[in-house]
Amino acid sequence: MTTPSRAASLGSVSLGRKIKDRAVQGLVYLAFALALIPLVSVLWTVVGNGAKRLDADFLNHSMNGVSGRDTGGGAYHAIIGTLEQVAIASLIAVPIAVLTAIYLVEYGANGRLARVVSFFVDVMTGIPSIVAGLFVLALWLLTLDFGFSGLAGALSLTILMIPTVVRATEEMLKLVPNELREASYALGVPRWRTILFVVVPTALTGMITGIMLAVARVMGETAPLLLTIFFTKAINTDPLSGPQGSLPTFIWEQAKDPSQNSIDRAWTGALVLILIIMLLNLVARIIAGRRAPTGR
Repeated sequence: MTTPSRAASLGSVSLGRKIKDRAVQGLVYLAFALALIPLVSVLWTVVGNGAKRLDADFLNHSMNGVSGRDTGGGAYHAIIGTLEQVAIASLIAVPIAVLTAIYLVEYGANGRLARVVSFFVDVMTGIPSIVAGLFVLALWLLTLDFGFSGLAGALSLTILMIPTVVRATEEMLKLVPNELREASYALGVPRWRTILFVVVPTALTGMITGIMLAVARVMGETAPLLLTIFFTKAINTDPLSGPQGSLPTFIWEQAKDPSQNSIDRAWTGALVLILIIMLLNLVARIIAGRRAPTGR
């Protein structure tokens, strides 16, 4: 039987916990609001300044024959270049990174090779983007004597993508319950089929999120592209030869021109880059949602 004094004590404890819970909840909301301030500010600034030139002409014309003071011109050549370079980098980096993460989680465990691989992934995570560009410049362009090309830029982006995708995929695979693996093994399913048809589909949504984070990161890189693809105002749809445009180098080139028309084109290029990243993330979310296990 609870005495009145003890009931009062329990009530005060409960009240104290409620107050602490409300206080912590308020701090979380406050931190969330503070984190949104710079994001909303950046988006507001980019949209406000970039919407002026966002029209059909900007999306369908290049800067070939257009000077910085001219009112025309667009980023068509840069959009094509960015999409090609990121697509090539993703085709190279994603399979390598996903297979590496599967080895580290499903096969390597605490083996010596797994520790070595994990160490080098950590090292690659901290590599500055310009160092990746210098590496491709020294190996691909100077040593192997290939010229500036979209492929060279894609190789430098690949170096930056791999560690991000490896770490994201590794964490998602670790979150898959071992009970799912054990149930599959109990039915006589081989390990490789268990990984392919049970583990990977379960972790697919998080894996795609990690891949899109890597894509969003490399899509805005400028330094490695200046060293590997250079820049051009003409349209070059061939990523295997010749300098190729990209949205980051387009923004850099236009922003350094003091003309207001060039500054407007730089802002619009930044807005287009954000919109492309948002569109790719939306498409990836839809694909991941449709392929995710339903549990039925």
